[in-house]
Amino acid sequence: MNKKQLVAAALAIAGVSVAGPSLADEGQWQPHQLKQLQAEFDRVGIELPAAQVADLNQYPLNAVVGLGYCSASFVSPKGLVVTNHHCAYGAIQNNSTPENKLIDKGFLAGSMAEELPAGPQERLYITEQVDDVTKQVIGDLPADLHGKARYEAIQANRKALISECESDPNYRCSVRAFHHGLEYFLIKQLMIKDVRLVYAPAEALGNFGGDIDNFEYPRHTADFTFVRGYVGKDGKPAEYSEDNVPYEPASFLKVNKRGVRLGDGVLVAGYPGRTSRYKLADEVNFAADWYYPTLLNTYYMTLDTIAAASEGNEAAQVKYASRVKSTNNRLKKLQGLQDGFKVTDIPSIKAAQEQAYLDWFAQSDDRKAYADAYQALKALLVEAHAQQQKHFYYNYATRADLLDTAIRLYRLAKENEKPNADRVMGYQERDLPMFKARLERLQKKFTPEVDQALWLSYLGKYLEQAAAAQVPALNKALGISATTTDEELKAIVADFYANTQLADAQARVSWIGKSAKAFEASNDPFIKLAVALFDANMAQESDEKEMAGRLAEVRPQYMQAVIAFNTAKGKPVYPDANSTLRVSYAQVDGYPAADGVYKTPFTSLRGLVAKHTGEKPFIATDKVLMAHQNKTFGDYYRDDLGQAAITCSLFSFGCEPQAARPLEVDSVPVNFLSSADTTGGNSGSPVMNGKGELVGLNFDSTYESITKDWYFNGKITRAIHVDIRYVLWLMEEVDNADYLLEEMTLVE
Repeated sequence: MNKKQLVAAALAIAGVSVAGPSLADEGQWQPHQLKQLQAEFDRVGIELPAAQVADLNQYPLNAVVGLGYCSASFVSPKGLVVTNHHCAYGAIQNNSTPENKLIDKGFLAGSMAEELPAGPQERLYITEQVDDVTKQVIGDLPADLHGKARYEAIQANRKALISECESDPNYRCSVRAFHHGLEYFLIKQLMIKDVRLVYAPAEALGNFGGDIDNFEYPRHTADFTFVRGYVGKDGKPAEYSEDNVPYEPASFLKVNKRGVRLGDGVLVAGYPGRTSRYKLADEVNFAADWYYPTLLNTYYMTLDTIAAASEGNEAAQVKYASRVKSTNNRLKKLQGLQDGFKVTDIPSIKAAQEQAYLDWFAQSDDRKAYADAYQALKALLVEAHAQQQKHFYYNYATRADLLDTAIRLYRLAKENEKPNADRVMGYQERDLPMFKARLERLQKKFTPEVDQALWLSYLGKYLEQAAAAQVPALNKALGISATTTDEELKAIVADFYANTQLADAQARVSWIGKSAKAFEASNDPFIKLAVALFDANMAQESDEKEMAGRLAEVRPQYMQAVIAFNTAKGKPVYPDANSTLRVSYAQVDGYPAADGVYKTPFTSLRGLVAKHTGEKPFIATDKVLMAHQNKTFGDYYRDDLGQAAITCSLFSFGCEPQAARPLEVDSVPVNFLSSADTTGGNSGSPVMNGKGELVGLNFDSTYESITKDWYFNGKITRAIHVDIRYVLWLMEEVDNADYLLEEMTLVE
């Protein structure tokens, strides 16, 4: 056998189809697709009809919330929302100071009056309507429209649809591409603008295990936080005001005190960010060989620079805490992807998938267009990857907060010269409130000293690159070249920060609405640099639009081929994740992590206490230790989590028919595993039992699962969830969050 045949044979033995989609519990399904999946709901034990779950206006999807970067859900009729601790970290940071360290000690409002503003950028997004607008976006595009012209025509159609949808300013609309541009859907979301911090556990619990345990299992993390949405007295969304009242959602999730057991079916609903399940082997190789290693080095440099520049400066450490946390998370994920590519040989799996497609295409002359689309995509990716490499270091060299702010402000002034409908997305009138909020929020996340150190490090790395990766306009404006010494570069950068006014929030905001001529007359060094770089930035953007337009023509044709292949085999195809509302179904189960190593699906308070060292990041608070010592478990002690039998089906992996695995859990359950198909953005997603009742919160994946962004392996892919029983136990027995419990509907 050749290598391709060996890989295909290995996949067949492992029970893994080269077709890719719709296998085991794989799938991040658009809500309307769920109607096709009633048999799968029945298989895993979901009692709610698939048609009900597919309905955005019915329980439970009408209780699911997006944060713009994470997921969440309503859990009371008074607008109470639960999400992950790490998702609400910015809100906690926004209210934390060196004198009042809410990040460390946590926060519990004594009443609604004591709830704290989460920050000017925080929003709750409630998806109310999703419409197929494929015809309106691409249906009438001329066949001879290519590249940048095609990209801009698509953007114009999208903007027109969004403008019409947002006739009511209380709604935020978007037009998202699905199946890489084969379909487009208009998404209408109610936008709650007044979000307040209600309850967050201490950092020791909410981030127990820290970066060491990130993407690892067993876990013992209280990764949850409660926030609340407020509206004006008329019930409509409004900016923060003391006169606002709690939002009354159309629905809220009931909370099941009994939780789940081994083998139970669960639903996970939320807003997964990005996956690459339908990308080619060439794209895996590019990511593994160049992009991920390059990004890893940049992340390491960023973290080292922040640590050195903020050493001994507690205020700066607080301001950069959220960035450090998110960068560490991305870094660990990239490491896992690199390791996963080696262990699973995803490039070979992708190559086998592509060969299966090509073999099927060759079986009929009618499928020749599919083969042509595949070859065209492969050829175009060579150019796309070269462009990405060329732009990478320049993009970082202009990423310092103050320079990025100046670039955005000047771009806003230039866009304001156009009619609103012709402006680039992000610079239209609809975007101004969030644009301003971003400038204001920067004050809580930035110090000039750390920003200066970061810019210096990015510029230094940029100057190490070949001339083709450098931009003459930047070199000329700064007076730098490959021969510039470290001391000379340091002096140039220091001069910028010594003479700018943009470090002040009011000064930044005051530039909104000013003319381009005002920018061009400014002596502020960052403003001058932004003006000097404008033409180069626009040229780069034009190149990227040209490539995006070409890909928007070829990749949908390839996706059409993939869908045709799977349709012929009777398999529905879900789109890659794109930060839109999706639903996954799954079962509670452990997994074989390595030869002779099976990881059980539940962890416990007993395990958390055993892991406690008294040193970060393994610190259990005194209250938790005392409650465990006194066996103050309330209603949440469990000793039967491993007694449920599992009935295996054709699609089940890693389970033995009617096998009951004994589990070492005789305490309060803390975290649990399921086979749910999740990714970044699913953080905070409600995990619901078969009746749609809240039993946990998604917050992470196992290290072996990280490669699921590219390929879903049903044997080992597991998502990690906070067990709702641990959340309720902390609320009842440790933090006395009684008034919140009274708001929630707790069921047995």
